[in-house]
Amino acid sequence: MTRTRPRLHPAWLVAATAFVALVGAAGFRAAPGALFVPLHDEFGWSTSVMSLAVSVNLLLYGLTAPFAAALMDKFGIRTVTTVALLMVSLGSGLTVFMTESYQLLITWGVLIGLGTGSMAMVFAATIANRWFVERRGLVMGILTAGGATGQLVFLPIVAALADSVGWRTASLVIAGSALAVVPLVIRFIGDFPEDRQLTPYGAADDWEPPARETGGSARRAIDALRWASHHRAFWALAAAFAICGATTNGLVGIHFIPAAHDHGLPETTAAGLLAVVGIFDIAGTVASGWFTDRYDPRILLVGYYAFRGVGLVMLPSLLSQTVRPSIVLFVVVYGLDWVATVPPTVALCREIFGERGTIVFGWVFASHQIGAAIAALVAGVIRDSTGSYTLAWFGGAGLCVVAAALSWAIGSPGKRESRRELLEPVPM
Repeated sequence: MTRTRPRLHPAWLVAATAFVALVGAAGFRAAPGALFVPLHDEFGWSTSVMSLAVSVNLLLYGLTAPFAAALMDKFGIRTVTTVALLMVSLGSGLTVFMTESYQLLITWGVLIGLGTGSMAMVFAATIANRWFVERRGLVMGILTAGGATGQLVFLPIVAALADSVGWRTASLVIAGSALAVVPLVIRFIGDFPEDRQLTPYGAADDWEPPARETGGSARRAIDALRWASHHRAFWALAAAFAICGATTNGLVGIHFIPAAHDHGLPETTAAGLLAVVGIFDIAGTVASGWFTDRYDPRILLVGYYAFRGVGLVMLPSLLSQTVRPSIVLFVVVYGLDWVATVPPTVALCREIFGERGTIVFGWVFASHQIGAAIAALVAGVIRDSTGSYTLAWFGGAGLCVVAAALSWAIGSPGKRESRRELLEPVPM
């Protein structure tokens, strides 16, 4: 087979299209916090009801992710991504016809949850691994930032539209954005470079395509979970990452805007502040990756979780202040810490679990979304029952202390290398 080496390798076009697809799919992830107040004003739905829909979304997002690779093996990246974007578009578009709260569970929860779950981190990993030999880390980092960029792009737009012309227009903009990416995916996303008589970017002259998996991806995911669940290190990482999800996506990501609204801050202003998280999220993730290459990932996680806990303890007083620059400082600091936990968590999974580390991280990531789903619902119940989010912020801070302790319990590099403590089976 004759392979070509174009001047600009098509792998970069595939990666760029994947980035745009991730931005399009991330549109909804910016929406719920900005739409809580308009939906409550029109329908009278409680924060608990709307939080339940978001919780279903986050739960399905997390549980679908470990199996997304199996879907891509069976049906192809292009097909799975196209269907995922169509589900996000359909779920957001159908909300304009809602009259009952259960319909929010179907649209926000099931349709968009399954759609975004099919385009989780495994989508970025599949693109990077299939189309790149060199620069995989760079590509993975850029694609991971797609979610933060989506939040940055859509959150101020959604909030402004909801405030000026109504939440239905904002929902249709999200639906149209996801739909607009579909032609690009169909045109430019390729399943394998060899299908186009190409080699991956950076491949050697004698590169030969690896044998393709013809089945069993789902079984490998389940087997990896069964194996990892017998090791204490897995539960420490999963529990800490669940707290990470609870204190970011579930708590601040969903409830910061309505909490700021409770304290008299306009929704558009609060949405703009939360969008700043997206900017500093990118910087924080890149810096965290640099630190992870040079320092013990366990120590980094302890610092990140402790730092986050301090921010949550301070948040109620910051929101109550009449002088607002301090809340800007909180948003900047929290943005730097938002997904800084990802690089050290991935590194620990790879270090501890070896070749199965990537699959194990898929399940650790699922725990992240489970934690986010629980926190989104609990925070909504706290707001409805107490009239404020204060207990939710303090509870999140307490969980951060637990996450720091769990990270410390993983042990020093010498202990991780020996695996005597880390791979001790949990008594069944």
